[in-house]
Amino acid sequence: MKKIVFITGTRADYGKLKTLMHAVEDHENFELHVFVTGMHMLAKYGSTYKEVVKDRFKYIYQFVNTRDNQSMDMTLSNTIVGFSNYVEEFKPDLIVVHGDRVEALAGAIVGAINNVRVAHIEGGEISGTIDESIRHAITKFAHFHLVANDQAVRYIIQLGERPETIFAIGSPDIDVMQANNLPSIDKAKERYTIPFDRYNILMFHPVTTEIDTIKSQIDEVVEAVLDSQQNFIVIYPNNDEGSRYIFDAYEYLKGRENIKLFPSIRFEHFLTLLKHAECIIGNSSAGIREAGVYATPTVDIGNRQKGRYTLNELPHIVQSQPKRNEILIAIKEAQNRKLIPQSLFGNGESVAKFIAVLENVNFWTQSIQKQFIPM
Repeated sequence: MKKIVFITGTRADYGKLKTLMHAVEDHENFELHVFVTGMHMLAKYGSTYKEVVKDRFKYIYQFVNTRDNQSMDMTLSNTIVGFSNYVEEFKPDLIVVHGDRVEALAGAIVGAINNVRVAHIEGGEISGTIDESIRHAITKFAHFHLVANDQAVRYIIQLGERPETIFAIGSPDIDVMQANNLPSIDKAKERYTIPFDRYNILMFHPVTTEIDTIKSQIDEVVEAVLDSQQNFIVIYPNNDEGSRYIFDAYEYLKGRENIKLFPSIRFEHFLTLLKHAECIIGNSSAGIREAGVYATPTVDIGNRQKGRYTLNELPHIVQSQPKRNEILIAIKEAQNRKLIPQSLFGNGESVAKFIAVLENVNFWTQSIQKQFIPM
């Protein structure tokens, strides 16, 4: 019986990973463990560890690694200490991490140093800010790379990884999006007391390398939202450095009839709301990945997702700088686009492909000695 531990630090990565978690837990040869930390543990962001608990996994370990406005390096160091102690006690056979958060980096570092296999979900992608450095650093610590598409495969190879350790399984959230058990729009609105027939979604995260301009950026975004006079569902940012400026700006949105603010929305309900939205604005990857699958227009603001796509590849996206007038024009343009669903990130078979990788004997027997492979 192989012990497999997943690290989850945010509402976003959990929404993507939990289908894989359920498949592991249901498998007769694997024993699932879940290490819950990061934003999940903060009341300000909705205490989303409760969503993990509700899914009734057998082995769940909760670890507080951060506090509000704590620097990312302190969060990283705390997570390394906490997860190292966890690995020493539970001795997993495989650590599964996702994306580009510091919790994932901590898991990859601990696994690599302790000779525990590390599988990285959705590496090999381009994104702005410190996230890209973290994502590629995880690639260099991880032993196996389960990526979203062939382009990511090429980028992982360019980073010097062995081709036999790379598997294109697609993005696991596409599996959730194409399932027939998502809540109806009426159920989603009822759960979150959303009165709007037509609405947009705003998700804006801090860009850590632009810390000096985050305040002015979000002020422009908020002014555009108010000037539009449209209905908005606003979801709180992640807890990266600079988030305090976004929270301060959102104070001006509170108490308005056409705006509803939420610390977090359960992933399945968020997908339903996204599917029926007029558009999503901000700088979240949801606007790049999930919105295209539903043909929901996106206004991508600023540099956070810069380099992750081209407008020819993803025509549902309208780019805008964080300037009030540009954002207002972009919203109108996005809402007038006639789109068809499309995805560059898989076709809904990620769970089956993930389990097939784990069931392969070679996965567990091949060496985890890392060596750079020159182009």
